[in-house]
Amino acid sequence: MIKIMFVCHGNICRSPMAEILFKHIANSKGLQNEFTVSSSATSYEEIGNPIYPPAKRILKENGIPFDEHYAVKLKSEDYDKYDLFIVMDENNLFNIRRIFPADPKNKIRKLLSFDGTNADVSDPYYSGDFNRTYKDILRGVTALTEYFTKRM
Repeated sequence: MIKIMFVCHGNICRSPMAEILFKHIANSKGLQNEFTVSSSATSYEEIGNPIYPPAKRILKENGIPFDEHYAVKLKSEDYDKYDLFIVMDENNLFNIRRIFPADPKNKIRKLLSFDGTNADVSDPYYSGDFNRTYKDILRGVTALTEYFTKRM
């Protein structure tokens, strides 16, 4: 079983959307038993808060089912519990290195590195463009699913 942790700043927009979309795609391909998927934050600001309402709305508008989610903080001890930590942007990459000062097993990657662009996932908290963020995440998790499908 492959254990994946999606990571963003607050764990109320991008990382829970990535977690939910990846699970949805994996389930649609019959891969639900191949992965354990979670998400977390690099900051304490939103801990305990639910998914941001506009993020919920965009998931519902696209027919993506999900359960309630409450923001949690990434911890240093998580490094040994997961196979892959997928961050949304360069800021998250910088912040995760404060939590994991070393990455000896090369577990940390940007989501859009899997589609070959290595671009940042748009941050809707600042842009307000949840549609763009949804499209970025969908592109990334689709590429991530294909990455693993080719290796299984």
